[in-house]
Amino acid sequence: MQYKWIALSVTTVGTLMAGIDTRIIIVGLPTVARELGADVESIIWVSQSYLLASTVGLLLIGRIADVIGRVKIYNLGFVVFTIGSALASISQSPVQLILSRIVQGTGSAMLITNSAAILTDATPSTELGTILGINQIAFRIGSVAGLTLSGLIIATSGWRALFYLNIPIGVFGTVWAHLRLREISTKDVQKKMDWLGFAAFTTGLTFVLLAITLLSYGITEVLPGFVTLVLGAILLLFFIRVENRSKAPLLDLHLFKIREFAAGNAAQLLNALAWFGIVLMLSFYMQVVLDFNALETGVSLLPLEIAFVCFGPISGRLSDKYGTRLFSTLGLSISSAGLFLLSQVNISTSYSKLAIPMVLLGVGNGMFIAPNISSIMRSVPSTRRG
Repeated sequence: MQYKWIALSVTTVGTLMAGIDTRIIIVGLPTVARELGADVESIIWVSQSYLLASTVGLLLIGRIADVIGRVKIYNLGFVVFTIGSALASISQSPVQLILSRIVQGTGSAMLITNSAAILTDATPSTELGTILGINQIAFRIGSVAGLTLSGLIIATSGWRALFYLNIPIGVFGTVWAHLRLREISTKDVQKKMDWLGFAAFTTGLTFVLLAITLLSYGITEVLPGFVTLVLGAILLLFFIRVENRSKAPLLDLHLFKIREFAAGNAAQLLNALAWFGIVLMLSFYMQVVLDFNALETGVSLLPLEIAFVCFGPISGRLSDKYGTRLFSTLGLSISSAGLFLLSQVNISTSYSKLAIPMVLLGVGNGMFIAPNISSIMRSVPSTRRG
């Protein structure tokens, strides 16, 4: 069996688990809030803490993986994620659940950072879009399972069972990765770690995201929120200065001189800003405005995810043959059409009028993700893929 398929089978388990946990709690947030007695601020951070931890750890984890090996960090990611899931399932308060989600997010960062790099190391460039497209299907299948199963699980077993689901998957993934993966990456010969850069990046990004969250939900006064935002921005500017002077930077800013890398990441950022709040918004709209229960909400979100699953691998395969730019651009254009239609939603909008923009978003994002990631990963030196 070719190693690329072995690597795909292992990383697919990781992305499946990450996909499940990215979405599984969204439908269940009202239930979790009620049973744990969580206020608005706490329940927001049940979701945000996972995303925050999985974001701020990416650069350091990627750098460590480039130095000591991606497979080692990937295997450890399964362990950390599984422990976080177990802790979340037994949480007795909002604070405990938030801390458990931070552990989960850290494990997720270890898996996500290394999945694409491991696949890129193992796959010929002419097949990379196809392989990454298949891998992304696993994330979306996990998302579908997270959205649809969550309602059923809550109705039959309670919200704690949402996290039980990850434990057997995590144990299997840990064993499977240990047995099947091997280190074939080119390690970075510079062993130094940029701890100052990590501190500036982590603190700055945390402040920025914290300020945006607090201001968006009206949890704090404008002045404290604005001060937090400015302080975070200053720290991020300091991070850029540190990276320009470091001999072993956490983020090699010279990579942005590569056109494909810079353009691909810019497109990824803009797509994320436009798209990734949509599922949360739709979930709350369906439950609050349309009065759907958790199970009905999960099922009603299926058109979005199914569209992605159908078009993701097709786009990846075609981009290997015809180039990545066409499919990335077309995908973003279709997503933009879906977002425009969603901007017309009001309190009288029925579910049938939500279905079309959801399908467009799924098709557009499916067409965009694999070609764009493939373009980014092909453009960088092998020692910096983490």
